[in-house]
Amino acid sequence: MSKFRQPSLSQLRAFAAVAEHLHFREAAADIGMSQPALSGAVAALEESLGVQLLERTTRRVLLSPAGERLAARARTVLEAVGELLEEAEAARAPFTGVLRLGVIPTCAPYLLPTVLRLVHRSYPELDLQVHEEQTASLLDGLTAGRLDLLLLAVPLGAAGSHGIATMPLFDEDFVLVLPRSHELAGRRDIPRARLRDLALLLLDEGHCLRDQALDICREAGRSDGVPVTTTAAGLSTLVQLVAGGMGVTLLPRTALRVETGRSESLATGRFAAPAPSRRIALAMRSGTARQQEFEAFADALRQELAVLPVRPVDASGREG
Repeated sequence: MSKFRQPSLSQLRAFAAVAEHLHFREAAADIGMSQPALSGAVAALEESLGVQLLERTTRRVLLSPAGERLAARARTVLEAVGELLEEAEAARAPFTGVLRLGVIPTCAPYLLPTVLRLVHRSYPELDLQVHEEQTASLLDGLTAGRLDLLLLAVPLGAAGSHGIATMPLFDEDFVLVLPRSHELAGRRDIPRARLRDLALLLLDEGHCLRDQALDICREAGRSDGVPVTTTAAGLSTLVQLVAGGMGVTLLPRTALRVETGRSESLATGRFAAPAPSRRIALAMRSGTARQQEFEAFADALRQELAVLPVRPVDASGREG
């Protein structure tokens, strides 16, 4: 182990100033230190390192050979410390740096335009990175630290909610999407019980929307389950199957304009109140250092999303 002490930043700063100016009075004025304090700091650095850094005469100050080499090292250290402090300042400032946002596929195409407009307009220093994945993968990524914030449907279930806090954004109704020739097309008072005898098309396993559709069917009294002969990886494929006469499906209202506008063969039907619905929320790790920032982001996003066909909720989950 070295017998010499580790130098302080103050000593390095004093030496770097003298090395630049080769004049104690000018160096002291440059860094806002008294000349005796500056001289003492350089002497203490020489003692700490065990080398002579300066050659002092009555008329001028010169760097020793060791001082020439170590002056460059000192400047490098001080520059690195400055960068560290700048990075810490950026980390303290909200809505700067990287935000890794995970989004479920049944939200991403319909909500991301609003999210991106908000970020570009209000948080230009935020480096938003988007990851579209199914719910289970998003939750794993959040708990492992791969993701920072999630946009998804809740509740998450007991297994997925441990260590995760949610911030509700809005509720949205499900709408029945049917072929235009279907007897329920255009109706606005469809009883949920009608789901018992409809050929309902579903997304693949792993999509939370599939599970929600099955739950709605069970609540409607469909005890025999939904016969699964055809599934789809995304909502776009699902509605094309409906347009082709293969059955009907449930879509969240935020997806309707995008998905049903692609075919004149599609129609919609609304359920009698209270319609089946889902809740969309942001999710973060409990106790995250960015909790206040994420809560402020949720508040701003609620206001932006209010223009969509949804029912905004406040931070406590009450519709407002």
